[in-house]
Amino acid sequence: QVQLVESGGGSVQADDSLRLSCVVSGWPFSAYTMAWFRQAPGKERQFVGGISFSGRDTDYADSVKGRFTISRDDAKNTVYLQMNSLRPEDTAVYYCAAVRGPYIYAVRSGYDYWGQGTQVTVSS
Repeated sequence: QVQLVESGGGSVQADDSLRLSCVVSGWPFSAYTMAWFRQAPGKERQFVGGISFSGRDTDYADSVKGRFTISRDDAKNTVYLQMNSLRPEDTAVYYCAAVRGPYIYAVRSGYDYWGQGTQVTVSS
């Protein structure tokens, strides 16, 4: 059974940092491209960043470029999202997603598996 479990969310002040983790079980992690999405209240779920199954390629939404970094540790079946210089507009539920293969998709429909989400709240 495929399972993605996020952790690391919380409440922070503007300009603080957080690191989210997503632990994956149930299939060969190294065969899957991983991504992070976020959803604020009343808004669509949006792409934050992705990392290819090899780890060589990454992609980010313009709104987080230079502040967020996605990485993966295949030995731990874990993908990370390091978030620096957080802003109030980063407040959302953050979701981990996965799709088998090499491509990073910036749309929700590109991913087959999802975690339950972790809340990030940034206050000014």
